[in-house]
Amino acid sequence: MLPYGRQSIDETDVEAAVAALRSDWLTTGPEVERFEAAVAARAGVPHAVSVTSGTAALHVAYAATGVGPGDEVVTTPLTFVATAAAAALQGATVVFADVDPGTGNLDPRAAEAAVTERTRVVTGVDYAGVPVDAAAFRDLADRKGLLFLEDAAHSIGSTLDGRPVGSLADLTTYSFFPTKNLTTAEGGAVVTADDALAARARSFKNHGLVRDRAAQRYPDEGPWHQEVHAFGLNYRLPDVLAAVGTSQLARLDAFVARRAEVKAAYDEAFRDLDEVELPVRPEGAAPAWHLYPLRVPADRRRAIFESLRAQGVGVQVNYIPAYWHPVFEDLGYRRGQCPVAEGYYRREISLPMFPGLTDADVERVVDATRHALATAR
Repeated sequence: MLPYGRQSIDETDVEAAVAALRSDWLTTGPEVERFEAAVAARAGVPHAVSVTSGTAALHVAYAATGVGPGDEVVTTPLTFVATAAAAALQGATVVFADVDPGTGNLDPRAAEAAVTERTRVVTGVDYAGVPVDAAAFRDLADRKGLLFLEDAAHSIGSTLDGRPVGSLADLTTYSFFPTKNLTTAEGGAVVTADDALAARARSFKNHGLVRDRAAQRYPDEGPWHQEVHAFGLNYRLPDVLAAVGTSQLARLDAFVARRAEVKAAYDEAFRDLDEVELPVRPEGAAPAWHLYPLRVPADRRRAIFESLRAQGVGVQVNYIPAYWHPVFEDLGYRRGQCPVAEGYYRREISLPMFPGLTDADVERVVDATRHALATAR
């Protein structure tokens, strides 16, 4: 089975992991500092806080904003559930707004219509690696006194108008899951240019521990002393995984370039098919193309999906609208509230997309997809 996503590991990654394993550090140590510096440089901001997953990055980011009970977070339903769940875990109320029909990204106009006096954060998701309309969300956040959070789980390596994703929002979160644009096996990061947000993020991911004597309430307790002033969790990324991440970052541009080649090949292969809709690239955006979301006839999507799987092509669907999950249903959310997102979901199939795809693999996917479209009913 040809998977829809796969990590790209080479000997430099293996050597980096082995060197870290042979060092004096397994958990937080010099490799974490090195990785965070490299991620911050790639994002074009001063601060990167590494964590154990993309979900942890979202949780840490929401904690840094201070959202809690009584606050609202406006976001998209066309995302993995963690984008909304992490806000809900902080006690905030999640308000879903509809998406742009072309990109699948949160529609700035729909987001603005969903803003109330209780809204504290607007969270856009770079669906498939396409950056959100950052200028529109920046304007919305500034006018309404909100924080703009960009869930860039799909888009490290993407740029918008020449600026890297990571430098566009108040806070940006990355995921380093194996299928993402680079991997640390499991991992993520929060990046920001804001010193205060970075400090709160770093504290929350390390139990809320205060080791700076100048900030402690009881600094004379002893040289061993540390305090917790606000609750946090242990989301520390180990040194061995950070070492892999630094190695991977050195090849990110090559990964992004190959993804672009695969995307272009798919586009060319399917351009003559009236029954499908190809992924959209907005003007000024250079996406890293984490996914290739092909939209097919909704009434045949399942048959096409099953045909492709039967042909050994491991397609996926991204994503069930977040509020369709029973956990949100049980909170009173109902289907139908974001019809554009639901329509996008009903037609979407993610074709294989990763740097290790060979030209022969791409031809195999194209042939299988055209066969499925012609025969699956």
